[in-house]
Amino acid sequence: MQREIWSSRTGFILATVGSAVGLGNIWRFNYLTYENGGGAFLIPYFVALFTAGISLIILELALGSKFKGAAPLALKRANKRFEWIGWWAALSGFIITMYYVVIVGWALIYLEKAFVLGWGEDANGYFFGTVLQLTDSAWDLGGFPVPVLLGAAAVWGVTWIVEAKGVQAGIEKANRIFMPLLWILALVLVARALTLEGAFTGIDWYLKPDFNRLFEYHVWLAAYGQIFYTLGIGMAIMIAYGSYLPDGSDIANNALIVSLANGAFSFLMGFAVFGTLGYMAAASGQGVDQVVADGIGLAFVVFPTALNLLPGLNALTAVAFFACLVVAGLSSLVSLVEGFVASLMDKFEMERGRAVRVTVVFGLLGSLLYASRGGLYWLDIVDHFIMIYGLLVVGTLEAVAIGWIFGAGKIKEWVNASSDVRAGIWWDLSVKLIVPVVLVVLVAEETASNLATPYGGYPQMAAYLGMALMAAGIALSLLLSMVRREVD
Repeated sequence: MQREIWSSRTGFILATVGSAVGLGNIWRFNYLTYENGGGAFLIPYFVALFTAGISLIILELALGSKFKGAAPLALKRANKRFEWIGWWAALSGFIITMYYVVIVGWALIYLEKAFVLGWGEDANGYFFGTVLQLTDSAWDLGGFPVPVLLGAAAVWGVTWIVEAKGVQAGIEKANRIFMPLLWILALVLVARALTLEGAFTGIDWYLKPDFNRLFEYHVWLAAYGQIFYTLGIGMAIMIAYGSYLPDGSDIANNALIVSLANGAFSFLMGFAVFGTLGYMAAASGQGVDQVVADGIGLAFVVFPTALNLLPGLNALTAVAFFACLVVAGLSSLVSLVEGFVASLMDKFEMERGRAVRVTVVFGLLGSLLYASRGGLYWLDIVDHFIMIYGLLVVGTLEAVAIGWIFGAGKIKEWVNASSDVRAGIWWDLSVKLIVPVVLVVLVAEETASNLATPYGGYPQMAAYLGMALMAAGIALSLLLSMVRREVD
């Protein structure tokens, strides 16, 4: 089966930036900056970007490009013992896809309501009561809210259509629309925010540096964690995308462009988010610290409340914001699905249409858990554990397997043969030393925390189930690596 390739470098970069820029850029980065020293957080963030993020994107793109395979096949061609690592990366991305689809479905519901600010005056009650119809516990799934179910199905449908068309006609063409539209929407939101009274108070909270925080180790760990979260490292995406590059592609320079574009988008959205929150604080007579919230609460409760308070152009701003969420979510979803689809195509010599159907059908079935009335609890639990024991563990294993066992020099030689920006001693130090040490510390710290106190105040059994899911994923990865295929 002939491997597809990108039609142009522009198409590849747009698709790869689309993969990296997702929902986390709109809420997670900005909140972490605010919470971990404001402008001072940018120092550990960019240190993490240059010492870990860019290095591992180079590594993953080079693996795909050199061995012409998705994560399992590329790692198997490096060393047969490594195939299961690739499967754990692909399965981790697939697990994330199942609940990520539901979040994008929520955004789709809000986009439809945004034209008339249909969430009303009580944004909190609307989200948790009307949309999610949230139950009292993770053990009470309580059936399905119809709009959430339909939203998830619609998102899966769009993803199916894009994926079925392939690399050039599907992924690349979609991102030629998604990426310019996303940046335009972001600029509209920033421009609107900067015209609001109190906006610069909010931006001051966002950027005001507290350099004392640089001496706290958890601030640095948060920066490294965000780099992995936002760049899509350890999800099998970059290896799959790298496998579609023609020989002679400038891997290092492409990795640098994608990484910096991702960071720039996150930083830009901070002005939109905190400018709007600054106005909300001024209008309600509160401090910014009293209205800011992390994650889902920021996007679906705090921001709709702020939109209600705007002095004008409320609906336009609301449509731009939720369209931004939908577009960012879809561009990332396509890449998450591609990492798994490409793995199936390589391993079982499936044609694309069949691999996409298998992925979408099983993905939709898995999404039902998160689309239920108790789904938010499981989304929170699974997201927590997959980020630690999926992405961070995969990143550690890739760094050790390629850096120490296969040989970082062999990958570096492949990269430098056609790259303007050369991978030097800094790349070796990152892959062989910095990345493994930092990630082992992150995983160890989170494991100790989970053992000491159940995550998020959930019953201990919920944490055990989260760990059990991770163990089952690793076991399945090992089993898949044992399945024989006809062509290696």
